[in-house]
Amino acid sequence: MPYFPDIERIRYEGPASDSPLAFRHYDADKIILGKPMREHLRMAACYWHTFVWPGSDVFGAGTFKRPWQHAGDPMELAIGKAQAAFEFFSKLGIDYYCFHDTDVAPEGHSLKEYRNHFAQMVDHLERHQEESGIKLLWGTANCFSNPRFAAGAASNPDPEVFACAAAQVFSAMNATQRLKGANYVLWGGREGYETLLNTDLKREREQLGRFMRMVVEHKYKIGFKGDLLIEPKPQEPTKHQYDYDSATVFGFLQQFGLEKEIKVNIEANHATLAGHSFHHEVATAVSLGIFGSIDANRGDPQNGWDTDQFPNSVEEMTLVTYEILKAGGFGNGGFNFDSKVRRQSLDEVDLFHGHVGAMDVLALSLERAAAMVQNDQLQRLKDQRYAGWQQPFGQSVLAGEFNLQSLAEHAFANELNPQAVSGRQEMLENVVNRFIYR
Repeated sequence: MPYFPDIERIRYEGPASDSPLAFRHYDADKIILGKPMREHLRMAACYWHTFVWPGSDVFGAGTFKRPWQHAGDPMELAIGKAQAAFEFFSKLGIDYYCFHDTDVAPEGHSLKEYRNHFAQMVDHLERHQEESGIKLLWGTANCFSNPRFAAGAASNPDPEVFACAAAQVFSAMNATQRLKGANYVLWGGREGYETLLNTDLKREREQLGRFMRMVVEHKYKIGFKGDLLIEPKPQEPTKHQYDYDSATVFGFLQQFGLEKEIKVNIEANHATLAGHSFHHEVATAVSLGIFGSIDANRGDPQNGWDTDQFPNSVEEMTLVTYEILKAGGFGNGGFNFDSKVRRQSLDEVDLFHGHVGAMDVLALSLERAAAMVQNDQLQRLKDQRYAGWQQPFGQSVLAGEFNLQSLAEHAFANELNPQAVSGRQEMLENVVNRFIYR
């Protein structure tokens, strides 16, 4: 029995369409810069916000009454939820999905039950993937919801909690490998501290480093060909987290010799919570060589927490997509909608409205970003701005041909007196707007 009987497969109808359930910009097979839109964007729907979240918040109980969330046998409900999920993915016309282990299978009351339930559900997911053609963008383990993880998982003061986290990540990595996932994500939901009064920062970082090294070793042991990704997050629920932003993650990876092994999965809402723009976080990861994948959402500037709303700014997403295209596009990564409908959006059709609008935003942003790449005025201005570093003097400085004393003597001897040059910020903002609002 279908879970969305009144919904037909979402079709592309073009910009003139006024249908609320049609794509106006996402034309999956349209060729952009030599590749179909779908291959550039590699869009995924997430299991947790879409099929697990009941519409609750810290002030109130769940407001949703989804058929797969009713009371009943946990495994039967999980099987039904998987059927609903793949019906949704197929009707939406999205190519990928993402999950946590405990999204798809009931955790049970012991690690033995967890392993058995999860193994059974992987069988169902594999069958659904084969029947639908939907692929797994990435899997991950929920090492934050269970009360045992209140003080963290890999950073926990109890080594038995560390071992339980290892059991979940081991299981989730193996499941991701079997389901031919393109990536595996490590999200340290509670890897941080609430107070320094009871926290040994050095010890906890070393524990995290050892855990990540074990994950890398297991990747090679099972022959996983995808990328390992850490998802930066600055705070909430803890006061501070060890993976605060992309630059912090890179420093951590360097400390433990993992900078060539692990990349980042950047979430828009986490970027803004860290005090950065989404554009900044993507550009930083690209510059450090650790860019992997994207969780596409947005926050509400009037709220100080992670609201996980669907992306709706073509301006924001154009600049992000421009950076991705300039970096060569996604490798194994993609745009995962780590987004949820609002607590008052009660109807199942609202799940489609949220995703359809977001997919159109990404499609339009891709077209605008591609035009910016084809007529790359920003790059030409950057080349002019840094032109001196391509000249013999600039090259000799970078090549180490001067030390501090000889460089100072060069400046004195040649009576250097360089003048400030306009950065032309306003002109560049106008250039970007002309591409976006053409």
